[in-house]
Amino acid sequence: MPEVRISIGGREFDVACQDGEDHFLRTAAQMLDTEAQSLVGQLGRMPESRMLLMAGLLLADRTAAMEDQVRTTEERAQAAEAALAELQANPPRIEVPVIPQSLVDTLAEIAARAESLAERVEERAGVREEVGGP
Repeated sequence: MPEVRISIGGREFDVACQDGEDHFLRTAAQMLDTEAQSLVGQLGRMPESRMLLMAGLLLADRTAAMEDQVRTTEERAQAAEAALAELQANPPRIEVPVIPQSLVDTLAEIAARAESLAERVEERAGVREEVGGP
């Protein structure tokens, strides 16, 4: 089991860890050291146990706040997923306006009249061409 030397609040510690876990230990020690250095900067030198306790409490507080954020974010994500599933299961009804039959009939009648007028114009134009005039 390897031993890793870490520094927290300006003090050195030798800590044993499992093979391959030294990176995680160093990362955790760095987080604790950051809090300890902040405490030492604000309050000055203090007993090792007090420094470690206070730094640990600060980290625990930060961790609890992050866990609350994660929980809130997960709840919001679940609510969004549920809303999406509801919309997918019951899509909103899209209504297409229906053209009243009376309007359809009127438009058909107008089209028929226009075609009839066009035929008459073509017939008269054809007669004039046969007669030889414009």
